Amino acid sequence: MAKIHPKVEQITSNLLEKETYTIWMKSLIFHGNGCTIFNSKGEIAFRVDNYQKKCSTEVFLMDSEGQVLFSLTRKKLRVFPCWQGFKGIVSKGQIERLPWFQVRRNPRILRRRTSYQVSFKCDENIGSCYKILGFEGKSILKIIDSSGHILAEATQKQTSGVALGDDVSTLMVEADADQSLVMALITVYGLINNKL
Repeated sequence: MAKIHPKVEQITSNLLEKETYTIWMKSLIFHGNGCTIFNSKGEIAFRVDNYQKKCSTEVFLMDSEGQVLFSLTRKKLRVFPCWQGFKGIVSKGQIERLPWFQVRRNPRILRRRTSYQVSFKCDENIGSCYKILGFEGKSILKIIDSSGHILAEATQKQTSGVALGDDVSTLMVEADADQSLVMALITVYGLINNKL
C-alpha cells in the first residue's frame, strides 16, 4: 500500500505589486461617450459606455464582459453637485437606497488644484474616507485614503519618452485597493471634469 502524504504547501513571499492600467477617455462604441480601461496585458478591464449626451447625469461602470459594477448618478445641489455611486444597476424608477459612496467637491484652496471628499454610506461614523486630488481640466489625479496613503495615481501616459494626448493616462493602483471602486472614482472625476 502506497503511503499517502499530505500536500506540502510551499510558503512563498507574496509581494503585492501595483496594478498598471491605461485609461483612454474614449468609448469603443461608435458615436458613444465614455472611457475604456486596459490592463497591463492590453486587455479591456473596465469600460464606461454612455449612449446619451456627453456629461450625462447617469453612467455605468462595467467590467470587460459588460456586467454593471457601479451606477453613477449626479445629485443636483445648490452650490456644488454631488456624485453618488451605487453597486450594481440602479434605475431612477427604483426605490431610493443609500449610495455606496458620495463624492463632493471641497471649497477651492488653490486656483487650479481641486480636491474632492469621498464618503462611504456603509461607514457613516467614519465620514470621509478617501480624498481625490487633481488639477482642473486634467486627467492627473491621486486617490488618498484617510491615513494619507496613496491608493491610486494617474499621470499622462508616455511611450518612448513621448507624451500622448490628454485623453490617455497611466493609472497605478495599489494591489490591495478595491480596483472597481478606484475605477468608479476615476469615472466620477472624468465626469466632473467633462471628459466623459
